[in-house]
Amino acid sequence: MYAASSSVSAPPRSPLPRPAGGGPHPAPARPSAPALGTGRTRRAAGPGTPPLSGRLDLSGPQGAQLRTAIASVHRICPEFAPVQVLRRSGRSVLLVGTTGRGTAVAKCLLDHSPAWAERIRHEIGAYRSFVRHRPPVRVPRLIAADPDTCTLVVERMPGRVVALRRHPTEAPPRADIRAVLDAICRLNAWRPPAGAFDRPLDYAARITRYHELGLLTDRDLGDLQKLLHGIAHVAGRQGMGQFCHGDALLSNVLLSPTGPVLVDWEHAGWYLPGYDLATLWTVLGDAPAARRRISQIAQSAGPAARDAFLVNLMLVLTREIRRYETAVQRSLHGAAPGAAHPGAAPSGEEQRLLLRRLHDDCQMARRAVRAAVGTR
Repeated sequence: MYAASSSVSAPPRSPLPRPAGGGPHPAPARPSAPALGTGRTRRAAGPGTPPLSGRLDLSGPQGAQLRTAIASVHRICPEFAPVQVLRRSGRSVLLVGTTGRGTAVAKCLLDHSPAWAERIRHEIGAYRSFVRHRPPVRVPRLIAADPDTCTLVVERMPGRVVALRRHPTEAPPRADIRAVLDAICRLNAWRPPAGAFDRPLDYAARITRYHELGLLTDRDLGDLQKLLHGIAHVAGRQGMGQFCHGDALLSNVLLSPTGPVLVDWEHAGWYLPGYDLATLWTVLGDAPAARRRISQIAQSAGPAARDAFLVNLMLVLTREIRRYETAVQRSLHGAAPGAAHPGAAPSGEEQRLLLRRLHDDCQMARRAVRAAVGTR
C-alpha cells in the first residue's frame, strides 16, 4: 500500500491572510441559499428553497435574448410559464417557472459556439439516459429537451445548495460533507450499461496540453505518463473505468429533505477512478479532515486506484490554477467580470489568495505523484 508520507492529505494549515470581512469569499448565510435545482410548487417554501417571485425584464438587448430563450423553451414545453431568471452568464441562462401544477428550470444556451453547444448536448444526453437507467442518487426529472436549439427543461428540486462558491471560504458542516461524499461514492459505484455514456476526458491529450502551456513541468509529464501506463496495464486485466458526475462541486449539490440531489451533468461519463473525489478534495481546502477521508477512500481500492486518483488530482488542480490565473490576468487588464453565480470566481486580491492555496495544494499532489512513481 501507499506509504503514509505520500498520502494526499495534510494537517490543518495556518489560514492565509484574509482581508477584513471574513476571507477570500464572503461566507453565505446558509438558510437563504437559493435552490439551483427544481421541485413542486407545494415544496417551494421548504427549507432553503425560496418561493417563486419577481418579474422578467424583457427590455433592451438582454431582454431580447430572454425572449429568444423563452421562445425556444415554449417550442418544446408550451406549458412553461417563466417567472424569474435564476442564473445568467454570457453563455447560458437559467429560467425558473411553472409547468401546470409543478415548477421547472429551463436552461438555454446563449453562446452557440461548438464547444458550449457540445456541453449542453452532452447534458441532455445524460438526462435522457437517466430516464432509461436510473442512477443511485437523486437527479432532476427530465421534462423536455432539444439538442438542436440547446434547450433543456427539468423539474425544480427542493433544497439548499451545499456551498454557493466554487471554493468555499469556510468548510460546510461535517454532516453536509458526509452526505455529499456518500452520494458521490454511491454514484461512482454505479455501473450503467455499456454505451449509455462516453468518456469525456482524453487523459494523455490533456496532460500533453497542460505541459505545452507550461502548467506542468517535464518531470510532471514523465511522472504522469508513467502512472497512466501502469493504470492502463491494470485496466487491461481488471477494467478501471468509473462513472463520475465530472463536475462534483459543492455548488452542484442540493441538500433536499430526502437527501442530496446532483445537478448540472454536462461532464458526466466514464473517467479513471477518483475524478469526483479529486474535485471534492480540491474545493475542500478548509476541511482537512474531509480531505484525509477522501484520500483514504481513494487509496482503499489498491495502488492502481490510488494512482488514478493522483492523476485526476493533478489535472483538476492544474485546471483550477489555469482558471484563476486567467481570471487574475483579466482583472489586471480591466476586463469586466462575468455574471455572478454560485460557481463564479472571486476577484482581485481574493483570486490571488485562492491561487496561492491552489499552488500549495498542487505542490502537495506533485510530491505524492513522485512518491507513487517511486513505488513502481
